[in-house]
Amino acid sequence: MASSSLSASTFSSSVRRLCRPYAQLFSPQVAFNLKRVDYSTGVRPGASAVIATESRRFDCRTKASFMAGITTATTAGKKKEVEIFESEEALAVSLAKYTADLSEKFCKERGCFTVVLSGGSLIKSLRKLLEPPYIDSVEWSKWHVLWVDERVVPKDHVDSNYKLAYDGFLAQVPILPGNVYAINDALSAEGAAEDYETCIKHLVNMKVVEASSARGFPKFDLMLLGMGPDGHVASLFPGHQLCNENEKWVTCIKDSPKPPPERITFTFPVINSSAYIALVVCGAGKADAVQRALGKDQNSDVLPVQMVSPEGELKWFLDKGAASKL
Repeated sequence: MASSSLSASTFSSSVRRLCRPYAQLFSPQVAFNLKRVDYSTGVRPGASAVIATESRRFDCRTKASFMAGITTATTAGKKKEVEIFESEEALAVSLAKYTADLSEKFCKERGCFTVVLSGGSLIKSLRKLLEPPYIDSVEWSKWHVLWVDERVVPKDHVDSNYKLAYDGFLAQVPILPGNVYAINDALSAEGAAEDYETCIKHLVNMKVVEASSARGFPKFDLMLLGMGPDGHVASLFPGHQLCNENEKWVTCIKDSPKPPPERITFTFPVINSSAYIALVVCGAGKADAVQRALGKDQNSDVLPVQMVSPEGELKWFLDKGAASKL
């Protein structure tokens, strides 16, 4: 059932009782050529390459593209694609088209588009969606926006992922205020995690968010993830016990190795139930983690980013710096 079939007043008031949606109103804002780049591994376009992740190894074939070096692989019925861009600017252009294309697909198929954001540099990489043609062509009113993780701080705090997304993206697009779901920052970390999970369960019951046929976890249309230099995703850090949580949809962490210490985060079963995941990684400072995740060398210590394996498709967006050690 599409979200457009819901009573706006009924749906909005129901969700407001469960979590705190976006409070501010939005005001809508009404050429370059990319060089073809090859992998630094020395693989020529059209040649075979081997990617190793965790204990799986599989052959893949690079495809020549005027935009970037692209490697596509399929394993166990899952599609994985790695695209390397000459610059972060080129990456942002491709990410905007990728997101807009999926928005069009799901709005036609389901009548809505569920998008999960993360923090960090990801929001900056979405900036091309704020420009023509996307600012005018995307059906923003059908978007539903959530966060894969959030710091347990007030919404106007400098560490808030909500504030980061609002300042850099959300305030400039006409997404309906009731379709943006922030955590309840008046609660404790445990309370905020439980409240956010309840909110998502309500969205699943209302058919705004689909449910995975495999295990019943929420199946978001698109999850936009970043990665830290240590290989963490969301607020799931290397060696932390929360990486093994397989029952809860949302949980909290009170001892984050990266400040602030208290956060809420989606768990891997929820992350991996996504229809599409875009992993957006920029900068040479993350090259080591990218190399561990996508390179040939095996390591017994699995990084959280290596645990990202969605039911649907996974696409890596890398700039040349992040891919410099592949």
